[in-house]
Amino acid sequence: MNIQRAQDIYASKEMISVHLDGKPVWIEHVDVDNGMATVQLGSSPTNTHTVGVERLEEQGH
Repeated sequence: MNIQRAQDIYASKEMISVHLDGKPVWIEHVDVDNGMATVQLGSSPTNTHTVGVERLEEQGH
């Protein structure tokens, strides 16, 4: 995924399925300057990771 698409998904009111290493995640924050995104894994709000947006995959596209 590219940084622009990550921003679009983060800003969207729609529920867009995004996966990291085959696991569903929620985008919590996008760091445009560094090409990174903070994502929440599963349903635990404390289970977050910051990863390069290129590791994120939009499902259904």
